Amino acid sequence: MDSFLQQVVNAVSLGAIYSLFALGYALVFSILGVLNLAHSAVFMTGAFFGLLLVDKLDQPLWIAAPLAMIAAGAVSVLLEFVAFRPLRRRGAARMSQLISSIGAALLIVNLAQLAFKPLWGGTEAYFPQGLVPDQPIVIEALSLRIVPIRMIILVIALALVVALQYLVMRTRIGQQMRAVAFNQRTAALLGVNVGRVYVLTFFLAGLLGGAAGMLYGLVFLNVTPFIGDDVALVGLTAIVLGGLGSINGALVGGFLVAAIQTFSIAIGGSSYKNAVVFGLLFVLLLARPQGLFGQSESTRA
Repeated sequence: MDSFLQQVVNAVSLGAIYSLFALGYALVFSILGVLNLAHSAVFMTGAFFGLLLVDKLDQPLWIAAPLAMIAAGAVSVLLEFVAFRPLRRRGAARMSQLISSIGAALLIVNLAQLAFKPLWGGTEAYFPQGLVPDQPIVIEALSLRIVPIRMIILVIALALVVALQYLVMRTRIGQQMRAVAFNQRTAALLGVNVGRVYVLTFFLAGLLGGAAGMLYGLVFLNVTPFIGDDVALVGLTAIVLGGLGSINGALVGGFLVAAIQTFSIAIGGSSYKNAVVFGLLFVLLLARPQGLFGQSESTRA
């Protein structure tokens, strides 16, 4: 029972990171109807800029974290202008945009490799020890050890999710985003600036992905140009599990994938964690192909 509670704590904090990452995927897909496979590279840029600001520019974490998120958001917007918008204007198929995003991801990772070498002498760097209090909080009655960074992650993730939900559901720009998600042509006829909604969507997705990357770096301390590879499939799994295009589904899917991974590692070791996740995903999709919270095209808005 004690071990079970400890694994629950671990799964919740990891799930918060996965959910933030998956929300970026889901946001772009729900508005544009296309997967942005460069989102894992945006995730990496969040960790990269956070590390750069803390380690090389001596910025405190409370300044470095939001700046890293904004920088990742800017990279994501750049992706919209370089990898997606030109193809949309030419009426290219969504598959072309998908391939374009893969190429953009490889380019970003390669640029990061070039930047890592002069900055850190290789393709691996670490956040300074003690940047976040690392003494675990021990709850002896429950035999729990909670590292403060895991509580911080959960608080930040919940705050960002609540802010996103408020923006999408309670504001005018959120109404415009939902209108574009429902039908872009109709939204344009109603006076919605569709291009601006796209830019905002990419920025928000990058902001969330950058936050996830920064938090991931703080948990594991290690940052490389390839850390996006660790979560790329996890994020895709989360949004498929939750339901493509569903923001709530991405949120729940992230926590579910983290829980499955955490408990599979605790029971059978890390070698089988991905096999267990994808096995259960396969079974779920056989029973419910649209995912847990999947919506039909006509009700997506």
